[in-house]
Amino acid sequence: MSIHVDAYYKSLNKKNEELCGDKVEIIRTDRSIILVLADGLGSGVKANILATLTSKIIGTMLKNGAELEEVVETIVNTLPVCKVRKLAYSTFSILEIDNERHAHLVEFDSPSCVFIRDGQLLELPIEEKEIWGKQVRECHFDVLPGDVFAIFSDGVIHAGVGQTLNLGWEWQNAANFLQAEAKPEMSASRICASLSSVCDNLYMGQPGDDTTVLVAKVLAHKVVNLFSGPPKEADKDQRLVCDFLEDVQAKKVVCGGTSANIVSRVTGKQIATSLEYVDPDIPPIAYIDGIDLVTEGVLTISKTVEILKEYMKHDIDYGYLKTLDQKNGAALLAKLLIEDCTMLHLFVGKAINPAHQNPNLPVDLSIKLRLLDELVSIMEALGKRVTVTYY
Repeated sequence: MSIHVDAYYKSLNKKNEELCGDKVEIIRTDRSIILVLADGLGSGVKANILATLTSKIIGTMLKNGAELEEVVETIVNTLPVCKVRKLAYSTFSILEIDNERHAHLVEFDSPSCVFIRDGQLLELPIEEKEIWGKQVRECHFDVLPGDVFAIFSDGVIHAGVGQTLNLGWEWQNAANFLQAEAKPEMSASRICASLSSVCDNLYMGQPGDDTTVLVAKVLAHKVVNLFSGPPKEADKDQRLVCDFLEDVQAKKVVCGGTSANIVSRVTGKQIATSLEYVDPDIPPIAYIDGIDLVTEGVLTISKTVEILKEYMKHDIDYGYLKTLDQKNGAALLAKLLIEDCTMLHLFVGKAINPAHQNPNLPVDLSIKLRLLDELVSIMEALGKRVTVTYY
């Protein structure tokens, strides 16, 4: 069964530090996704360097097919030694999930991974082994759609220590919170933001340690078909709409008034424009029977791209989620692409709308096409599969 892994992380820097001592790498290959969280010794610049070296080495080696023993050996022999503490490592966690639903978890001196399935907190079959003098925890298991994994640095389990809590939050409390929070409808980013927010509150907004949360959620594939722009030749309207509607399981989105009129004419279904002007900067949405979302074109796509760019900064909070949950066309489209899409199929007409021309761009390149190209790049960076068919 084909799966997609939705992954998101957020870091809180230790108070008075500009750099985070934790580092996350999310690497997607044709065969798997590799998630790495490294926690450098101490904090500040040195910790950041240690964590960056560790995560980059691990990610690059695993991507190129290296074995665990090789990775640990390289880490042990590469990282510099702290003159004060006489330690030469950063802790790390690695989770790799392949397309066949096999998972491989490796942990070195880091808090244990939280694993939730069907709302239940489950224990993973961890085995301990020694590699180059280091005690490493490891396990292999299979995943199912809906499974949630949370990997975090020790800043999470120390949250609130000496402030709001005597002994910190502790692993079991964090795990119990995740179990209660990880509802089936919640995306990895929402779960991540929720846990990170609690940690920040326990630290009273002044983290005593670098704190990073990395959440992964296994999903069955969800397809979104997006149609925008009339084809160069009017006699291609019928073919474009038929291609766009062919996959009955896919969610359908139409961006642009002309595009909506084409769908209406070909299908014989009426357009009904919403009377709710939710945001004065974004035109209202419309409705066509059988289409999940109908929006205006350039303005809505441009705002959607802005929302997605903010998402990519890995710094989302309650304010961002409130923006994402608004009912304007851009927020609805962004939320659909983030939380309900693993595969995006774009059906793009290349007829040029003179109103969309920018004198600073080549005469044959419309603003809408540029925005759609940007949308493709963002979605691919988020790990979504994207195809584009031009008409």
